Amino acid sequence: MRNYRLARDEGICRRYPAVARAVLAGASGQIRTQATVAGNLLQRTRCPYFQNTTTPCNKREPGSGCAAVAGVHRDLAVIGTSDACVASHPSDLAVPLAAYDAVVEVRRPDGAEWTVPIHDLHRLPGDTPWIETVLEPGDLVTGVRLPPPPAGALATYRKVRDRWSYAFAVVSLAAVLRVGAGGRIDEIRLALGGVAPKPWRLWAAERLLVGTRPSDDDVRAATMTALADARPLPDNAFKLDLAADLVAAVVRDLRGAQP
Repeated sequence: MRNYRLARDEGICRRYPAVARAVLAGASGQIRTQATVAGNLLQRTRCPYFQNTTTPCNKREPGSGCAAVAGVHRDLAVIGTSDACVASHPSDLAVPLAAYDAVVEVRRPDGAEWTVPIHDLHRLPGDTPWIETVLEPGDLVTGVRLPPPPAGALATYRKVRDRWSYAFAVVSLAAVLRVGAGGRIDEIRLALGGVAPKPWRLWAAERLLVGTRPSDDDVRAATMTALADARPLPDNAFKLDLAADLVAAVVRDLRGAQP
């Protein structure tokens, strides 16, 4: 499916608003007419050293090194990285798909079909950053399945970027939230973009926030707990505080918008 159709689909806009918002935030109308859902999920990193063929890059040339570690890395990943690669995944669409627990449908070259949860589609770099997904050569993504959204939940996608016109996320967030009696959080799903080699689900923060009426500081603390394994570099450590502030602001806004 082309992304322009996805962003305009009435069912998607009504039931999965974070998906529609992410597609609209990700590219201009002209690009959306050509971009596809599968292509968006499988796009390569925008790390400048991956794009510059005169510099070392383990993704492009295994074993050559990662120039970003000692170079320009402000926009790169802070969690899920390794000494071999600190590149971030650029997709906007993948982030809400992670929040909605999407499942990717795949067809093998021999016609066999299988599915993979969106959380398992992308591999962390480890010692083999050139292997980016669990797909094998010849595999074809044939669809993306979205489970029913949580009843009564509100959702959104918010993207922090360096300019209002189309740019890759410094940090982005897809949030799905349902508030119950007394203003307590009944269900919450949080996924970050721009901070990792894949969409990064904040499982620990979700567990800490369910059943609570959190203040902004509580949400920030829960977010930082979920990011405890982060390995920021000197010029992108600010992404951790930015992510915590973004989660706190979005959770506050969604709680305030609950009927």
